Amino acid sequence: MRSSATIGVALSALTLTLAACGSSTPSSPSASAQGGSAAAGGKIGIDFPRTDSDFWNSYNKYVPKLAGELGVDLMPPTNSQNDVAKLVSNTQALVSQGAKAIVMAPQDTGAIATTLDQLAGKNIPVVTVDTRPDKGKTFMVVRADNRAYGEKACEFLGEQLKGKGKVVEFQGSLSSVNGRDRSEAFAECMKANYPGITVFAEPTEWEGTKASAALQTRLTQHPDINGIYMQAGGVFLAPTLQLLKSKNLLVPPTDPKHIFIISNDGIPQEFQAIRDGQIDATVSQPADLYAKWALSYAKAALEGKTFAPGKTDHDSTIVDVGGGRLEDQLPAPLVTKENVDDPNLWGNQVG
Repeated sequence: MRSSATIGVALSALTLTLAACGSSTPSSPSASAQGGSAAAGGKIGIDFPRTDSDFWNSYNKYVPKLAGELGVDLMPPTNSQNDVAKLVSNTQALVSQGAKAIVMAPQDTGAIATTLDQLAGKNIPVVTVDTRPDKGKTFMVVRADNRAYGEKACEFLGEQLKGKGKVVEFQGSLSSVNGRDRSEAFAECMKANYPGITVFAEPTEWEGTKASAALQTRLTQHPDINGIYMQAGGVFLAPTLQLLKSKNLLVPPTDPKHIFIISNDGIPQEFQAIRDGQIDATVSQPADLYAKWALSYAKAALEGKTFAPGKTDHDSTIVDVGGGRLEDQLPAPLVTKENVDDPNLWGNQVG
């Protein structure tokens, strides 16, 4: 589905691809508002959100590679290190250095609205990756359906536990739309479909140390815990496995003491943990496609293209999430021992 051999496309092929994805002509009423004076093209600035996650480190590596393949005039990336103040400062610096479009992944989705409004006032289109700002104008949000992550995790654990047991959920930051979407969907699904499962929801702010401490406490209080939902394997996987190993609970699925674990991210380390029987499943966030389509939409914005809700030609759907704000929801498959070796999964294409 996401073979790296298909990522590199010539500029002409990219133009055809974008034209087929619900785009309208530059002369349409919305084109001048979204493309504006930048329609002739220009430099694209990008801010990386963090380097403390294996998932984001993979995304960070895809960006320059794909920028070259897509013919994007990419400025040297900045990194906001999970700090919205740094993101604001980095964005201002990129604009002062000549950025005509911005790609960002705000981790605090409620605190970036003012910056987005300022960029809109300067006619600088913004593409956000993985997260959707709560307010503010964006040209496109490149994301997967994060509610589906929570639902898939709920259904997987519900089936494995046969509707009974105790589950620890490592919630992401609830200041992020991703943390809210995954948490709300997981809770709603559990309540509706698996009322016999007790869920201990642990806020973590996407920090592995907080997740590990919470798990330590819950295992002491409830040694019969038999399920874990990690909303981000990139930060939660290593500390979780380390703690379970120290308690002699890192055992194969055939052992009665096995704790069923499902994660979100699709990093190579998760895949290996599935092969080793240490965790049982993950939802693969497409780090490669996040990079590819974020850059593609930023480039399209500078070319004056616009888009409309509907199916795309890259196995996704553009949806209107309210007020005309568009989000390209990319596919994010469930990965288990049955399909963990699929060569098309991006986690099997990186070292």
